Amino acid sequence: MPPRRFQALLFDLDGTLVDSQLDFAALRRELGFPDGIGVLEHLQTLAPLAAARARAVIDRHEQEGAAAARWIDGAEALLATLHQRGVPTAILTRNSRAAVARTHDVLNLPVDLILTREDCAPKPDPEGLLRIADRLRLVPADCLYVGDFVYDLQAARNAGMAAGLLLNGGNQHFTDQADVVVGHLGELLDWLG
Repeated sequence: MPPRRFQALLFDLDGTLVDSQLDFAALRRELGFPDGIGVLEHLQTLAPLAAARARAVIDRHEQEGAAAARWIDGAEALLATLHQRGVPTAILTRNSRAAVARTHDVLNLPVDLILTREDCAPKPDPEGLLRIADRLRLVPADCLYVGDFVYDLQAARNAGMAAGLLLNGGNQHFTDQADVVVGHLGELLDWLG
């Protein structure tokens, strides 16, 4: 575990703060994308016309998920508490800006900053987290980035931030790559300075 507390909490979106019911297996089947490589990474290997068609399918799935978005247990209360305490917060997601805007319309995401895949290189690249730290005038080492997937943990490490893992039914095998592991978002309050 990290030796000290954090000054800011940064988050992934899907599977961490919201449940968008996004079915990645169905998305991969519809696209004909292989398992074992990220959807966005495989998209980069396609010819322009095939990539454009795939983007349309991805956008449709993301918009449907955003329209159905619901808070993960404890997320809304945690963000309200962080806002009341003046703790800097942000979201870095691999989702599109349009899908995040739709999610925001549904749930009113109370964070200081949101970056999407159009704003920076997708996770696990650290660019987005480093941009967030810079824009919020934070030292990366003072931040805890919380997600539910290995790309989140890798991005945090690559940015010099602590990596937090929110456990769900199928991600326990990533715990050895996380600095902080929680079963409920409310537990993150214990890690604030």
